[in-house]
Amino acid sequence: MDFFFVNLAVEYKPNMMRTFRILFLYVCCGWSAATFAQRYELGDVKAGRYEVTRRLDANPDSGALRVVAPYRHAVDSMMAPVLGESEVAMRADRPESLLSNFVADVLREGSLRVGKMADIGLCNIGGLRSTMPKGKVTYGDVLEIAPFENHLCILSLDGRKLTELMEQIAAVGGEGISGARLVITADGRLLSAEVGGKPIDPNGIYVISTLDYLAEGNDKMYALKDNLSKNVTDIAVRDLIMESIRRTAAQGDKITARMEGRIVKQ
Repeated sequence: MDFFFVNLAVEYKPNMMRTFRILFLYVCCGWSAATFAQRYELGDVKAGRYEVTRRLDANPDSGALRVVAPYRHAVDSMMAPVLGESEVAMRADRPESLLSNFVADVLREGSLRVGKMADIGLCNIGGLRSTMPKGKVTYGDVLEIAPFENHLCILSLDGRKLTELMEQIAAVGGEGISGARLVITADGRLLSAEVGGKPIDPNGIYVISTLDYLAEGNDKMYALKDNLSKNVTDIAVRDLIMESIRRTAAQGDKITARMEGRIVKQ
């Protein structure tokens, strides 16, 4: 019987190059060992955000369309219901944006579901994955904006930790915030911070309405993890957004947001 052995060794060198050595030993035919080495080196890494909107539908891929065709009707029927209308198109950006202001306001108002109004509403720009269209807003639009299973979380920080949080927000150039005002520098330093129109009291206690994901100190908001109290609810953030749109529509209005100088870069 012939035997064919393959010995695969992977070596990692300091320069991150990989050398793969494959040793083939063909016993019966008396073949000697042959070693093949192939080198791979990382050329470049680029990161960024690619906005997924309806403009990508301009040049659809025919092969992809054939794959999704059997499921499209069922998915469209779930995503198509209209929740209400938006007065303006909203997108998320730093230091301040219409969409991040809107969602931060929704989170702050959502705190009323479990108690009194929070001092601050807070969301992360990275968690807002699409734009709010002008005009009709569907279930699918909200799902694209907030695709993650995040839940409303109410927590409290003392004034010193809140100042740390504001410094961390300044360091990344801004996040979605409601009930507070920050002045930051272009290089990410905090110049001043106010809550409810007043400077932060180091000995005060402040209530923040945010996402359970951020309450764990994610997205570089480390101070949130050092909270005095935390209540993670079963209320999905996505549902809060939908309820806000439906409630506004029931009142005969359209949702909207304004640029209010919540985070000012100097």
